[in-house]
Amino acid sequence: MTDPRTYGLTDAAAVDALVDGRHGDPFALLGPHDVEGRRVVRTLQPGATNVELIDAEGRTLGALSRVHPTGLFAGFHDAEGEYRLRVQWPAATQDTHDPYAFGTLLDDEDLRLLSDGQHIELFRCLGAHPTVVDGVHGVRFAVWAPNAKRVSVVGDFNSWDGRRHPMRKRVPAGVWELFVPGLLPGARYKYEIWGADGSLTQRADPVALAAELPPATASIVADPAAFRWTDEAWMRRRGALHHAGSPLSIYELHAGSWLRDKDGRELHWDELGERLIPYVAGMGFSHIELLPISEHPFGGSWGYQPLGQFAPTSRFGTPEAFARFVDRCHEAGVGVIVDWVPAHFPTDIHGLAHFDGTPLYEHADPREGYHQDWNTLIFNLGRNEVSAFLVASALAWLERFHIDGLRVDAVASMLYRDYSRKHGEWVPNIHGGRENLESIAFLRRVNQLVAERHPDCMTIAEESTAWPGVTQPVEQGGLGFTFKWNMGWMHDSLEYMSRDPIHRRWHHGEMTFSMVYAYSEKFVLPLSHDEVVHGKRSLLGRMPGDEWQRFANLRAYYGFMWGHPGKKLLFTGGEIAQPHEWNHDAQIAWDLLDHPLHRGVQALVRDLNRLYAATPALHAWDTDPRGFRWVIGDGAEQSIFAWLRFADGARPALVISNMTPAPHHSFRIGVPEGGRWREAINSDAKDYGGSGVGNDGERHAQDVPAHGFDRSLVLSLPPLSTLILVAD
Repeated sequence: MTDPRTYGLTDAAAVDALVDGRHGDPFALLGPHDVEGRRVVRTLQPGATNVELIDAEGRTLGALSRVHPTGLFAGFHDAEGEYRLRVQWPAATQDTHDPYAFGTLLDDEDLRLLSDGQHIELFRCLGAHPTVVDGVHGVRFAVWAPNAKRVSVVGDFNSWDGRRHPMRKRVPAGVWELFVPGLLPGARYKYEIWGADGSLTQRADPVALAAELPPATASIVADPAAFRWTDEAWMRRRGALHHAGSPLSIYELHAGSWLRDKDGRELHWDELGERLIPYVAGMGFSHIELLPISEHPFGGSWGYQPLGQFAPTSRFGTPEAFARFVDRCHEAGVGVIVDWVPAHFPTDIHGLAHFDGTPLYEHADPREGYHQDWNTLIFNLGRNEVSAFLVASALAWLERFHIDGLRVDAVASMLYRDYSRKHGEWVPNIHGGRENLESIAFLRRVNQLVAERHPDCMTIAEESTAWPGVTQPVEQGGLGFTFKWNMGWMHDSLEYMSRDPIHRRWHHGEMTFSMVYAYSEKFVLPLSHDEVVHGKRSLLGRMPGDEWQRFANLRAYYGFMWGHPGKKLLFTGGEIAQPHEWNHDAQIAWDLLDHPLHRGVQALVRDLNRLYAATPALHAWDTDPRGFRWVIGDGAEQSIFAWLRFADGARPALVISNMTPAPHHSFRIGVPEGGRWREAINSDAKDYGGSGVGNDGERHAQDVPAHGFDRSLVLSLPPLSTLILVAD
């Protein structure tokens, strides 16, 4: 074995650190170097038996000498031109370019933005990117780990040996980078990190574009430009579909449990698209909303504990397959919303927790950084780099996958420092208050950037408190969301509908109170997955009475919802009146459609969607108080509700709900216009499984005053029903 000093390796401690995987600056020792006027090449190949230098044609230029028993080789290379390495292993020979012969990779502007924590296109510079450097094809790796002592990229290509490909640290950005020549898309990899606390862990790439199928945890090199989109027409017109006056009706679903094959296997994106897309379009929904599809280790979290903020979960196929799914949705005229989770992340050892041996992504103080409800860690949004990481994630979904909207999860937990905490378990803000100022600034920034860069996209807040201005523009002091889930309406109305009709008269306000604040925000009315799990029962299961009454109650409730101001959201299974709670490990009980009552509910939801989209009065002024007027808001004794919906230049619509089993015949109700009023929806129609009490499809107004109007209709109100009549 040759003395390493022959080749300029005079610092024995540095050599020992390098071969032990403890050296933080591998480029100082490896690759080509000038030593006393001669060119020396050094390479660390643990386990190799021999290393030669070869030229571009594979001709041997000379052998390198072993200078350390672990596998450090060095030798002189005085010839002009590039060289390559021929590494002989016990069972194979490998020809490769030297990763340490390449210069720095990230440019000054990227480094400046990274250093300032202002880089909002992280997926373009960090992570793994197939690229060409100095004419050589390979993959550029880059990861933010400012406090790590050493970072290496590991994978099948180097037998997961962290000594083989240690990375270069770019100070002061705290980013480690390396170009691995010859590597191709599809390669598995992780980062081996020697942390500031002395820990040695292998971590998935926080900015990976693809990942292994769980429970495996490696990241996968992916080509971000691999898919060719064909949805130009949709992208040009989608802005007209996403404003406050559009008929937004959202079908929420979990991609793994909507439908499965005969063996119970989850469908891949292509398989799912073949069945789901025509179904959603045929049902009249304008959008689907996918429960989180960011890569997540625990399937039982439904995706709400993600680690791969830039990678679609591999459970349903590749990123290209997901892009193809979105493209096909757009071709069918269906928008795609994804649930996005910037509030917290799980503690899995391959993830973000103590990423570089310090609390890097999370708060150091558990009173700020630990979420007791979910056993997760809370992002430190006061750190610019972390905030930029999540901003970049939001933009990446919109830009890489043409997503039409982000539903932001658990906003309330972000807004309040004392959320779900007792006295002494939380840290006040700088003013001594409970508001989380850093989260507020982050949410405003996300919404501003989405509005600036993608004004035709939506952001939707799941926010369960009375925080003011959630959908107010940022410049007016709001958070800047496009829409907010109306959790108050959902809670109160479900509480009312679960009551026996004989008791409803005492709780009339549970159905009318929502109109007190209906125009304080731009609302979505959500009957979401959260309402059909954890012992809450299914929507049908909450309805009182015998079988006929339960179905009638549910149909009346849907009619009430579709007639109420606010965009619509229904979780999968609700449209077929699934009687049991949602189970993420099984498909929806589609065999229920063999039964007429379930088919009837499905037909009603379809017809409600179609009427909603075709009737401006039911959607155009959803956020304008001019679009609503009570006709009967105080009908507690009979549990009757009636109101009018209006829109500029459109025919008005009348909505009447009778929430008792008693029908009412010759019921007079005032209307603003004479002539024919078409019975567009009768939830008691026989086609929907009802008794068939109704108004023969129409009624003509009489010149008889009622309810403050000069004209009125005389109607039959079916039991447990909602009618929607539209003036012709």
